[in-house]
Amino acid sequence: MNWILLIIAGLFEVGFAACLGKAKYAEGQIATYWYIGFLICLTCSMVLLVKATDTLPIGTAYAVWTGIGAVGTVLVGIFIFKEPADFWRIFFISTLILSIIGLKFVSH
Repeated sequence: MNWILLIIAGLFEVGFAACLGKAKYAEGQIATYWYIGFLICLTCSMVLLVKATDTLPIGTAYAVWTGIGAVGTVLVGIFIFKEPADFWRIFFISTLILSIIGLKFVSH
C-alpha cells in the first residue's frame, strides 16, 4: 500500500512542477489559480511521502519520489511545454525509470 502512496506522491510532485510551469506563462487571476494548484499539489505530495515512509526506508522512498517527479516533469515538458525530445533526453530518462524499478525490487 505504501508503494502506491509513494507513486501518487510522485505524481503530485509532477503536478506541482506543471503548475509552476503554467503559472510562469499566466497572468493575473489565472496565475493565482496555478499557484493555488501548486500549493495543493505540494501539500498532497509531502503528506503522502511522509505516510509512505512509515514502512519504506527514507532513502529509497525519497529516491523513488524524486525519480517519479523528474521523469514526469520531463514528460510534461515534452508533451505540454513542447521541450525537445532528443535521443539523449529519452535515453537518460529511460535509465532513471529503470533505476526506480530496480529500487522497488531491491527494497524490502
